[in-house]
Amino acid sequence: MPADATSSPTPEARARQLPKVLLHEHLDGGLRVATLLELLQQRGLPSPAPDVPRLARWFEAHAFAHSLVDYLKGFDLTVAAMATETALERVAFEAAEDARADGAVLAEFRIAPLLFEPHGVAAEAAVEALLAGLARSPLPSGLILCGMRQQFDGQVDRTADLAIRYLGQGVVGFDLAGPEAGFPPSAHAAVLRRVRDAGVPITLHAGEADAAERVLEAADHGAVRIGHGVRLGDALADPARRHLVDAVIARGLHLEVCPTSNVHTGAFASLAAHPIRALWRAGVSCSFHTDNRLMSLVSLAQEAQNVLRHCGLSLDDLEAMTRAAAAASFLPAPVRAAACDAIDLWAGRQQPV
Repeated sequence: MPADATSSPTPEARARQLPKVLLHEHLDGGLRVATLLELLQQRGLPSPAPDVPRLARWFEAHAFAHSLVDYLKGFDLTVAAMATETALERVAFEAAEDARADGAVLAEFRIAPLLFEPHGVAAEAAVEALLAGLARSPLPSGLILCGMRQQFDGQVDRTADLAIRYLGQGVVGFDLAGPEAGFPPSAHAAVLRRVRDAGVPITLHAGEADAAERVLEAADHGAVRIGHGVRLGDALADPARRHLVDAVIARGLHLEVCPTSNVHTGAFASLAAHPIRALWRAGVSCSFHTDNRLMSLVSLAQEAQNVLRHCGLSLDDLEAMTRAAAAASFLPAPVRAAACDAIDLWAGRQQPV
């Protein structure tokens, strides 16, 4: 990095300043603590703690769920709190503004809109409120709609309908989220085929709480990006399964890796044990993301610093990963190009206009 040695900021400060690309963040897992408490109070819902500091400590204590299923239980609280159109718009706007304050120059957020219907908010109204919230922020952003992979009562099909309907109006992609083990991408093959045929970009959660083979299965069903995909680290260490990693590289898949969240869900014992560095060094395209800022109490800037401190990655790695994330984004080409220009400016490769 170009800099005078006597005045250069520390690598951690540079990581914080790095223009960032956010591809994997769940809106219902990323509320501000103060906003969550206020929304719970407005709706007359019980809170685990009576004030913001103690509620933040409650989430900190519950972050290490040690399993994906237990980690997901926290969403019952946030979904109920968010279940008005006004609240949904507010949460989306605040998420975009928080990402922008954290240095993001491009962001994609995701959510399962049908989760709000049992609370009285129609899925269509939820999508429109979320899009209105994102549009209030100057941050270039888009919305990915998630079907819940454990549901087989037509709800995944309805989410696919919404993704197709709102494509080009702020919705940029489709995802399958929820508990992974036992619910492979192939279980929703017909829906995924319909989404793909309609031209909706697909990113699927795969290879976090299930085997590395699920990553390629997701790709076979149209995914061009993978949420997490970190069990590929197991294949990297196993000569008999190394071909899975080679296939991921050959197919140009991009992994949206969320190291802190992966530790909290029990996928890995620590950040030092996380395979993001090994996968990156092996040639897998990947980038770092927050997953759930509230559930894991981590910002995008903190995640950048975490992978720098604990995962053995360098500033050059973080820069290259961010460029890879920009290239993999589902947002329009001019937005992706502008993100790369911002990275060039940060890196000293381009002079300010």
